[in-house]
Amino acid sequence: MTALVITALVHLSFSMRGDRARGWPVKTKVTLVSAAAMAAQLIDGKAVAKVLEAEVAAEIARLGIRPGLVAVRVGNDPASEIYVRNKAKKARELGLEGTELVFPETMTESALLAEVARLNADDAVDGILVQLPLPKQIDPKKVIDAIDPAKDVDGFHPANVGLLHLGRPALVPCTPSGVMRLIDSTGVAIEGKRAVVIGRSDIVGKPVAALLLARNATVTICHSRTRDLAAVAREAEILVAAIGRARFVTAEMIRPCAVVIDVGINRIDGKLCGDVDFQAAKETAGWITPVPGGVGPMTIAVLMSNTVRAAARRRT
Repeated sequence: MTALVITALVHLSFSMRGDRARGWPVKTKVTLVSAAAMAAQLIDGKAVAKVLEAEVAAEIARLGIRPGLVAVRVGNDPASEIYVRNKAKKARELGLEGTELVFPETMTESALLAEVARLNADDAVDGILVQLPLPKQIDPKKVIDAIDPAKDVDGFHPANVGLLHLGRPALVPCTPSGVMRLIDSTGVAIEGKRAVVIGRSDIVGKPVAALLLARNATVTICHSRTRDLAAVAREAEILVAAIGRARFVTAEMIRPCAVVIDVGINRIDGKLCGDVDFQAAKETAGWITPVPGGVGPMTIAVLMSNTVRAAARRRT
């Protein structure tokens, strides 16, 4: 998009010897400068995650313990396997005790609930996460509800969800918390801004809206029933796209100079892309996250932070 910058320079002379005194019209100079809009600044999720990881390592050193994180996986979903393995690996790199528990696809719901109960009772375990999706014979809500809220480092337990929406201290879902860190990294103040969240999932949309509201943004949540969604999105000074549809957000939906956070991870023709049409949007936005390399690195970093926070709370 081409920006037309209009600068009006009004030169007034109030001297008795000036133009007005002579009866001449006041000089008015209007300069029109046509320039291509500057590309948005990239929000480097890897760099922001490194800062958070350093904070985690420092807090572990201060506590003088190795917080225990256990990641539970049921089945052999390739994406889940890589993701859970990376979580356990990162935990060990930062000084946590990272453990991966893998169970067969045929595991029963009662067996998984028993395993969660065992981890709840294990004092060496500070954080428990159960990787979703689960096999069809297991109700994920029952499993999430069974996790001790004090060890619920994914922030999905109803108790933590309720505390978040009440504005009280809680273990907050990792991706929304990471989104807030990315926004803060731009230096753009959140307070008073118009924020639009596209997507109303329990995992991202609703909690990130709650976090923005807690920081005094004026928040709108858009979804599949929102009328004229594009017009609503264009009002956003902060736009969070978490709808799960590849390149759904076009440049025409973005307010000039907005902060755009793309939570989407989609695969088209073997390549990853987000919910935002990045190449077009970067010419309009002020700040934007790439996919990959934006929100993704923050999720694991926040998980580590949540685990250390849980460990500290359990020992106070």
